Amino acid sequence: MDDKPIETLEITSENSENSENSENSENSERLQVGQTVTVEIGAIAHGGHCVARYAGQVIFVRYAIPGESAVVEITSVNSKMARGDAIEILKKSPYRVEAPCQYSHPGGCGGCDFQHIDLGYQRTLKSEVIVEQFQRLGGLTISCEVKAVKPDDGLHWRTRMDFAIGEMGRIGLYTNRTNEVVEVSDCLIADQQMNIVTLAARKWNGDDRIEVASTSSGQVSVSRAGRSISGPTQLVEKIGDFTYQVSPQSFWQAHKSAPSTLIDEVLNQLQIETGEVVCDLYGGAGLFSAPLAKAVGDKGKVHLIESDRRAISDAQRIFKGFGNVEIHEGRVEAQLPKIADPDLILLDPPRTGAGEEVVIVMSRMHPRAIVYVSCDPASMARDAKLLLANGYKLDQIVGYDLFPQTQHVECVARFIPA
Repeated sequence: MDDKPIETLEITSENSENSENSENSENSERLQVGQTVTVEIGAIAHGGHCVARYAGQVIFVRYAIPGESAVVEITSVNSKMARGDAIEILKKSPYRVEAPCQYSHPGGCGGCDFQHIDLGYQRTLKSEVIVEQFQRLGGLTISCEVKAVKPDDGLHWRTRMDFAIGEMGRIGLYTNRTNEVVEVSDCLIADQQMNIVTLAARKWNGDDRIEVASTSSGQVSVSRAGRSISGPTQLVEKIGDFTYQVSPQSFWQAHKSAPSTLIDEVLNQLQIETGEVVCDLYGGAGLFSAPLAKAVGDKGKVHLIESDRRAISDAQRIFKGFGNVEIHEGRVEAQLPKIADPDLILLDPPRTGAGEEVVIVMSRMHPRAIVYVSCDPASMARDAKLLLANGYKLDQIVGYDLFPQTQHVECVARFIPA
């Protein structure tokens, strides 16, 4: 796993222009925080911003769209690049729209990167980011469609929210790349079941964060510092034929349509046969393990590996009585070698990716396919490069817009022996 900061990773994407930009920068007056400059907005970059240049210096610009001209206010500077916000658009993109949220603007809430961009074009830009990351970090030339997921307006989809407390004791969200809290009266991407307006009207003492979760079964839970304030202490999620009882603090896919969308795509790419052995790595509470267990049947086996104790507790409760699901608590690289000859591996790691050790262990087991679910194309691309170096090839990849109005995107890819 490459642990370089994202600024370093992104700046290298300029390839052959880097050295020229660096030399020019040494001979130019460095940009200063608070300075405003007029620039042409270039390509989208991983991280929710576009690339622009001024006097040989690279600027990562938020609230802009490729092809626009804009006045940009510089918000931070380091030795390699600057960051800024587009505060005036001189030439508008045809894909620019009015942001539906009153807090989506420079200096406002940093949660949504793309509310000023047409939803269809958001998906185009996300596809471009995936392709660029796989080319630069994975050495792979790919195409990747990013598919739309309902709701069609990209609002009211998020079922897990984590609010900070502002100076006036109201719930809020952070501005981009700062610890400054913008207090909010509502959140337009939050599931309407959460009734954020009511939570926002309340004054909260202390600075512990407020965690809100809504479920597919109609429940709403509010917690603070892991302690329940209202609602159930165990959440019931119903996804198709499967029912899951999970802690409000356990990881669960944020988009209300994500569980069913990803289950369908994973099963489609795995192509499981009855009686097979499947490993569910970083399996959490078992979102995928339940449909995997149904697919392999009584003669097959699903091995769920997870290190988080709360998720393990949830999984043990969910799969009590399942004779074909075995739960392994611990790190994947330590637990996976204990499993003999899996036919298939499902990999859904955290944002940082799986890393070299896990990839090597998987590859040495020679599964007929590895299906990889990821919310970060950069770490997925780095792991793809490792998989290629260890005898696998990328067979297919698809993206889903499970984080509309933000820069994030979910990808599902299948790797098979080369």
